[in-house]
Amino acid sequence: MKAKLWTRADKERREALELAPYAMHSADSRGRVYPEKEDDLRTVFERDRDRITHCTAFRRLMYKTQVFVNSQGDPYRTRLSHSLEVCQVARSVSTALRLCEPLCEALALAHDIGHPPFGHRGEWALDECMRGHGGFRHNRQVLRVVDRLERRSPAYPGLNLTRELRESLLKHEAGEDWPAELAPRPKRPLLEAQVVDLADSTAYDKHDLEDGLLAGMFLETELEAECDLWRECAERVEERHPGLRRSSDPKLRVQRIANELIGTCILDLVESSSARIAAAGVHSTAQVQDADRVLIGHGSALAPRVAQLQRFLSHHFYRHEHLTRFRDYAHQVLQALFEAYGKAPEELPVWYREWAEEVGLPRAICDYLAGMTDRFAQAEAARLVDPRLGEFPRA
Repeated sequence: MKAKLWTRADKERREALELAPYAMHSADSRGRVYPEKEDDLRTVFERDRDRITHCTAFRRLMYKTQVFVNSQGDPYRTRLSHSLEVCQVARSVSTALRLCEPLCEALALAHDIGHPPFGHRGEWALDECMRGHGGFRHNRQVLRVVDRLERRSPAYPGLNLTRELRESLLKHEAGEDWPAELAPRPKRPLLEAQVVDLADSTAYDKHDLEDGLLAGMFLETELEAECDLWRECAERVEERHPGLRRSSDPKLRVQRIANELIGTCILDLVESSSARIAAAGVHSTAQVQDADRVLIGHGSALAPRVAQLQRFLSHHFYRHEHLTRFRDYAHQVLQALFEAYGKAPEELPVWYREWAEEVGLPRAICDYLAGMTDRFAQAEAARLVDPRLGEFPRA
């Protein structure tokens, strides 16, 4: 006798029983642009998540900059490790709030696959290259990736993801930039998209503190003096582990404080968001999307502490001289490649040369550059333009 399987229909019934009424239920999805037979075992959002996990753009995140260029050291975060950390935070918050966990997972894993090499500095460089050609924003690029640039089936372009996932990936796009095919633009994103948005900032606050300290871009003493949240977390850790502040193992100390910090933020997000949802009186996804404000956020006590921490990172980390030089380097590499491929389009892969006939050469070059890893962009710049561009110069 065979063991009973846990099928898609079983999962959908469980969602109907266990998820909140304002959560996005898999059975209520508006489907895909290209209709497909339902999977016997997986819900629509589980299929989305799995397609993202197996796509080329997701794998490339391993060698794309979060803050530090990949070649600067293994301990620093990459876009891939960041996306996995966002996924963990999103799962923790979404399950506590009885939201759709697979949708949150899929969004967290996909939210950065539109990022070019060299992180935000690469984004700024490509936007300048594309001035006069529609510009470049990673939030818009992620939809190009999942809708057109990824290739997994001859039956349709892209990954053919659900309407809800595609719409949620564009949560930051303004009304004038909202695709006509996804109109009308909702006033607010689904709660799952709101969760991933806060999970994103929570994850990068935590790991940028760790990476910044590891790189020596600021000191623990500066953090304690300027960030109430870090100091409070350090004090709680010291209470549980007396003497850790004087430990000769700073990595362990920083790890414990950072873990205390992220745990504090997650708990506050859950409790504050639960109260906001209750106060708003929403009972459906339609009411969530028509709400007067976003419903996922920190409470009044923690929000200013998180803002203070982010101001610290902005001043001591994101504007650091090292990252200013990195911005200039990223611009130099991507500008050089953009011009090189423009002069010699035969250097583009065959698919992108054909793609250029549909979208124009500048956009095809931009799509190709945006999909590159840091190291491939460096290698191509060294090959096509100048060998000195193959490595970010040390100070």
